[in-house]
Amino acid sequence: MKKNIIAMNASIMIGLGSILAAPSVYAESISNLEKQKESIQEKRSGVESNISDTEKKIDNLQDKQMTAEDQIAALEAKIAESAKKIDAKNAEITQTKKEIEALKEEIKVLKERIAKRNEVLKERALSFQETGGDVNYLEVLFGSSSFGDLVDRVGAVATIAEADRDILKQHELDKKDLEEKQKAVETKLASLEVAKAELLEIQKQQKQQKQEKDALVKKLKQQTKKHEDEKMGLEEEKANLAAQEKAIKSAISLEHQRLAELEAARKKAAAEAKKRAEQEAAQAAAQAASQASQASETKKQSTSSGYSAKSNSSSSSSSSSSSQSSQSSSNVSQAPAVSSGTFTRPSAGYVSSTMGERWNKQHAGIDIAASGTVPVVAAADGVVSRSYFSSTYGNVVFVTHSISGQQWTTVYAHLSSRQVGEGAVVAKGQQVGIMGNTGHSFGQHLHFELHKGPWNYSKSNAVNPLNYIPN
Repeated sequence: MKKNIIAMNASIMIGLGSILAAPSVYAESISNLEKQKESIQEKRSGVESNISDTEKKIDNLQDKQMTAEDQIAALEAKIAESAKKIDAKNAEITQTKKEIEALKEEIKVLKERIAKRNEVLKERALSFQETGGDVNYLEVLFGSSSFGDLVDRVGAVATIAEADRDILKQHELDKKDLEEKQKAVETKLASLEVAKAELLEIQKQQKQQKQEKDALVKKLKQQTKKHEDEKMGLEEEKANLAAQEKAIKSAISLEHQRLAELEAARKKAAAEAKKRAEQEAAQAAAQAASQASQASETKKQSTSSGYSAKSNSSSSSSSSSSSQSSQSSSNVSQAPAVSSGTFTRPSAGYVSSTMGERWNKQHAGIDIAASGTVPVVAAADGVVSRSYFSSTYGNVVFVTHSISGQQWTTVYAHLSSRQVGEGAVVAKGQQVGIMGNTGHSFGQHLHFELHKGPWNYSKSNAVNPLNYIPN
């Protein structure tokens, strides 16, 4: 009997040991979750710093863009002013060319006048040559009939000589005037052409500068767009980190709740064990006083205890069978069976696209395609960190998992509908949505990502899901 009591007490202590061991496991889990929370907080701080740096870059680029646009406006004004000056020079050149045409007419008249004078002079020269010049004048003088006639003839000869000198003088003046006009007009035209060429060169340089500024503005706009996209990604990453931190806090709260329940169970078990030990001690004392009576009573109790154990075993077996039957009947239609590994397959269907390079971009997960109404389930136990509509992911659910001290994040994208909200605690194989074709998607499928750690914009923590889930 004493041996039976010792064995029973040992069994109770083993049970208490299991209960006592469980809190240490949960305490370790809480410690790991706390570390994960601190890691997420550090990453959030880093992302916020990156967002601030990106905003400064965007502001700097926008300032440069505004400066370049102001410079372009100034260059456009200069180009317009140069165009006006070129138009004015063109008008002057046109007018000068008209003057040249008019001068050509004058030159033509002058040339004709000079030609006629040359003819007169040639005739005079020929006459002088044939008659000896002065002899002809003497004949004129000596052929006079009277003194008065002589005077008249002398005056006439003087007038002719003076006229010849005037013709020669005017001839020289006309030639000089013609040469000066030609030189002046040609100089003016050359000067205008030079001025126009200089203006055209200035305008060419201004247009070149404007093209360079236009190219700079285009480049600045592209850089600004790139940083704005980066900022949006960082803000999304910040939101996901905040959601993951919230999920970790929820998980920590659950662990504390479980730890409290275990502590309460431990105290209750200890009290029951103490009470049972006291009862057994009293029974042993009574049995020592009346061994015969106690033996008979012990036999009856043994028979009753055997029947009770058998009844309890049958009841337990029936309950287990009922539970398994209920669990079997509650499997979601078209959902894959929950596997025994760390992660289960998130939906039925075939893998239409694997992880890797696709369309010159990194495809950070796998695509599972199927037709009809296809349930999507959680790949492991966890807390829903985000449940929202994204322009790229469409309807998407993020679940944060803590498995053996390691944080994991699963992503379920392009859903037609979402069945869980942020903060929800989900079990492995629990439905989180329906496969769909929302967001940046071409045909119904599930885009599934697995991240060893938190999700980030660069998706640097992404791992190949096919290495972790059943095919």
